[in-house]
Amino acid sequence: MPEIAPITEASRNAIWVAVLLAALLTMNLLDSRTGRAIRALRRGHIAAEAFGVQTPRAKLLVFIYAAVLAGLSGWLYAHFQRAANPTPFGAQAGIEYLFIAVVGGAGYVWGGVLGAGIVVILKEVLQSYLPYIFGGQSQLETIVFGIMLVLLLQLAPQGAWPWLTSKLPFNPARKMPDTSVKLEHRERAPGTSSVLLHVDKARKQFGGVLAVNDVSFDVNAREIVALIGPNGAGKSTTFNLITGVLAATGGKISVLGNDVANAPPQEVVKLGVARTFQHVKLVPDMTVLENVAIGAHLRGNSGAISSMLRLDRTDEAKLLAEAARQIARVGLSDQIDQLAGSLSLGQQRIVEIARALCVDPMLLLLDEPAAGLRHMEKQRLAALLRQLRDGGMSVLLVEHDMGFVMDLADRIVVLDFGTKIAEGTPASIKRNPDVIKAYLGAAA
Repeated sequence: MPEIAPITEASRNAIWVAVLLAALLTMNLLDSRTGRAIRALRRGHIAAEAFGVQTPRAKLLVFIYAAVLAGLSGWLYAHFQRAANPTPFGAQAGIEYLFIAVVGGAGYVWGGVLGAGIVVILKEVLQSYLPYIFGGQSQLETIVFGIMLVLLLQLAPQGAWPWLTSKLPFNPARKMPDTSVKLEHRERAPGTSSVLLHVDKARKQFGGVLAVNDVSFDVNAREIVALIGPNGAGKSTTFNLITGVLAATGGKISVLGNDVANAPPQEVVKLGVARTFQHVKLVPDMTVLENVAIGAHLRGNSGAISSMLRLDRTDEAKLLAEAARQIARVGLSDQIDQLAGSLSLGQQRIVEIARALCVDPMLLLLDEPAAGLRHMEKQRLAALLRQLRDGGMSVLLVEHDMGFVMDLADRIVVLDFGTKIAEGTPASIKRNPDVIKAYLGAAA
């Protein structure tokens, strides 16, 4: 077997240049429109796709970029060692690489570098000194190494890098976006006569369960429509049919005359339909600004290469400025740099609304937006929704707070067991005997 050549100073410098260059390009990529889309996929694809992210393309990009970095690492190893054997690429090495990511902090670029330093140095120290301490050649370093890793992860469950940065006496403030730069906006319908959303006998069946049974209703321009009903009535399923999360079993659903009954979410959002979710779908380890900026994904056009080379700054400035404006619009400017996971449930729902507004939608679908909000927060939300309606936007909302709905909605559609049982103004819905029996309840 050929001898392994010692690594020279020039070789070390070349390796460090490669590491620093890869880290810089990776950080540039993650701090971009494309990078936010990639990070959003860590928490599931449904929310990301609802704002136009092409999931297969994003996953393929990650795979290719990781393969390029792995190939570069292998080339550097073979070139400077002047010999190659399978040992550094075996199962044991794979476990060590996993340890490096976990110890340093998965999801943090410098966490990978720090984790590699900790694991390699700790392994070398243990292999050098444990035989002297215990007077044997047994593989005690593996046991001690494992114990020390467990202790480290007990101290820093998210990894060493985020733990160290949290201990810094100061956190460098992120430069606030310049809100003077603006994106183009959609033209709004001039009056209330045009139909934005037309649902005609929409049906969704899951095996023998009929979740949505021939439901029909319209949402006109500059109108707030509420979709109400008891739990299990099919409200969220109807939302999923409209936004392309689920394909309709039958019927017709059209937005501005375009059939979307079987269209993917990425195509529906292009028509100006944005939504929130019944269960909050934010990325908790991203800031409020980054989460909201995901909503403007389709309003940018910079790709991965331009992001890594930092050629996307003009485009990026417009997206972040739009996100900052929408955050201010919903009253969360004070939390713009907070991690989304640190906010209360009510605040997270408001962040979801800001993210949906970044689409610049014609039709805004809100799934239980008032859940978790206090009375004054509900009043501010109602005022915001009226402002959006007066500005030319239509709103379709699902909500269980009847006081909130009755004071806000122009029309109400009532579902029960997947079937529409009533439609009309709040005053008529209050008096409808079928609605009282199925949902509102009657006084004893």
